[in-house]
Amino acid sequence: MKIMDIQIGRLSLPLAHPFKTALRTVERIEDIAVKVVGEDGLVGYGEAPPTAVITGDTTGSILCAIEDYIKPALVGMDLNDLPNLMGRLNSCLVHNTSPKAAVDMALYDLWAKSQGKPLYQLLGNARSSFETDLTISVNSVDEMVKDALEATRRGFTTLKIKVGKEGMADIDRITAIRKAVGNDVKLRVDANQGWTAAQSVAIIKTMEARGLNVELVEQPVPADDVAGLKYVTGQVETPILADEAVFSPTDAANLIALRACDLINIKLMKTGGIWNALKICELARQHHMDCMIGCMLESQVAVAAAAHLCGGQSVITMADLDGPSLCASEPFPGGPVFDGPTIRLCGSPGIGLELPDQIFAPR
Repeated sequence: MKIMDIQIGRLSLPLAHPFKTALRTVERIEDIAVKVVGEDGLVGYGEAPPTAVITGDTTGSILCAIEDYIKPALVGMDLNDLPNLMGRLNSCLVHNTSPKAAVDMALYDLWAKSQGKPLYQLLGNARSSFETDLTISVNSVDEMVKDALEATRRGFTTLKIKVGKEGMADIDRITAIRKAVGNDVKLRVDANQGWTAAQSVAIIKTMEARGLNVELVEQPVPADDVAGLKYVTGQVETPILADEAVFSPTDAANLIALRACDLINIKLMKTGGIWNALKICELARQHHMDCMIGCMLESQVAVAAAAHLCGGQSVITMADLDGPSLCASEPFPGGPVFDGPTIRLCGSPGIGLELPDQIFAPR
C-alpha cells in the first residue's frame, strides 16, 4: 500500500485541573494531529504535543518538520516496507522527535489496519489490559494531599508525585501524602530534573530512613548530568528511573553500559515513535531491565499508541499513561478504554480511534 498523503490538524482540549511540574504549568492540551492516508482509503492517526522544555519541539517547528521535510520524504513510499519507511522518516531531518513520533504512530496505525489486527497484537501481544498511575501535580502540601486522596477515591492504587521545586522540602510532600493514603498505595516520585546529585542522595536517603516506601524516583537530576545520575543510582537503594536522559536507543545503551539507572521511561515523543521505542525495549530485555511507558500531556490519540506498545511488550512493566485521565473529557470515539486506573485495549484494527474530518480541514 502506498502512502498517498499526510495531513495536519489541531487538537485543543481543556484539562480538568492545571498540570504543574518543576518545569511548567499547563491548563489545556494544544497539540498537532496527523492523518496518514493510504491508497485504498484507509487512514492512520497520530499526535504531537509541543513540549519545548523537554523535547525542544514547538507548534511551529512540528508543523514545519511535517510539511517541509517528513511529508515530501514519505508520500509515495510503500507502507509494507517498514524498515525502509522508518529509515527515511528518521533520516529526513535530525532531532524533531515529536513530529516524527506523530507520523510514526499514524503509520503503525495504518499498517495494523491494513493487516486487520489491533496494533498491540502485532507488537508482541503481551497483554490486553494493564493499570496506569495518576500524576499528582506539584502544589502546596495540603493541595497535593487532597489530590492524592481524590485519586485513590477514583480507584488509582499508584500515584506519581511531582516534586523538584523546593529541594529537601519535597520530603514533607511525600511524607504527608504517604500518611494520608496509607501503605497500600504505591508512590512514584518524579523530580523532573529539579535536584542536584547531592540533593537527590540526601532526599532519597531521608525518604528511605523514614520508611516512606517509594517505589522509584524518576529523573532526579538534569538530563545531561549522566555522571550525577550514575552517582545517585549507586548511592541509594530506591530504584532510579531515567526519563529525560533517554531519548534514543543510543542514549539507552549508554546509560545501561554505565549502570547509570535502574529503569528506563520510554515516551514516544522522546524516541520519535514506536520504531525506536521497540529498539529500546530490546536493549532493556537483553540487560534484564524493566521499562515504564510514559506520555507527555497528550490526548487519547497519542496515549492510545503508547498503550498498544505497552500491550505488545512484556518488558514494559509500568505505565504512566494518565493523559486522558487528566483531560476534562475524552472527545474521540473508539480506542483503548480508560476505566479509572485500568486501560483495556480494543479489538478494533490499528489503535482503534477515529478522528473527525473537520480536525484536518484547511484553515
